[in-house]
Amino acid sequence: MSEDLSKHQELQKEMLSRLKKIEGQIRGVQKMITDNRDCSEVVIQLAAIKAAVNRVGFSVLACHLADSIEESIGQGEDINKSMDEFMNILKKFS
Repeated sequence: MSEDLSKHQELQKEMLSRLKKIEGQIRGVQKMITDNRDCSEVVIQLAAIKAAVNRVGFSVLACHLADSIEESIGQGEDINKSMDEFMNILKKFS
């Protein structure tokens, strides 16, 4: 199965926007460390970055699952194969 995000242009735009914000947050944390900011402040920002990355990851996972199931149904295949593949990818992500 080969799916990509080109079929989901709005989602693609949203994810790219989120990733650019994450990139900015990471630069902000680098500056915080350079400026010797309090560790608790840095950890809070790192937690926010982690949550943002997870949201992007789950969006990609949801897209993958939907495409896999759609493809399986379209080809008359058992969706259990798609679900097994999805679970393997989910385990790698989490």
